[in-house]
Amino acid sequence: MRIEDYQHFKPLILDYYDKAQIVLTEQEKLNLELADFGLNEFAQIGLSLVTFINTERCCAKEMVLLPGQTCPEHRHPVIPELDYPGKEETFRCRSGMVYLYVEGEPAAEIYGMLPESGKDYYSVFHQIVLREGEQYTIQPNTKHWFQGGPEGAVVSEFSTKSLDEYDIFTDPRIDRIPRIEE
Repeated sequence: MRIEDYQHFKPLILDYYDKAQIVLTEQEKLNLELADFGLNEFAQIGLSLVTFINTERCCAKEMVLLPGQTCPEHRHPVIPELDYPGKEETFRCRSGMVYLYVEGEPAAEIYGMLPESGKDYYSVFHQIVLREGEQYTIQPNTKHWFQGGPEGAVVSEFSTKSLDEYDIFTDPRIDRIPRIEE
């Protein structure tokens, strides 16, 4: 992500947290992660998050999705050499609406819009619409992707240990580890 993009989007993201009454410490604000997945298309394909805790047993994050912003299709695999059974995660919508797509019977019509860039890399279309206060649990190694609704969304993630660097994305162009470019 270009530094000017980070500086542009960061206050917008922090405003989402404020409006959802998610209180962040100054350190959490400093550590705000804006992931553009190496595509430099943050407004379309990206995700903002704060990690509150990530231990051997549990993880808690708070995410922001801008309107129509997509976290691309991926899964959290079993990693035998680390004795890791894959990440189980629960998404709970705090504000706005999020469209979540997982493996299963495809919806006749989806509400989300596939991003033009990489749209051929989306393969699961079982649709779950999460509104404020609703939640859904994704089992380990399940392909999924999600997108902010018309007003965007703030989503809490509660999970087992998170090893984001091992996530497997359907789109081979994806780089999960954020980098800020001058």
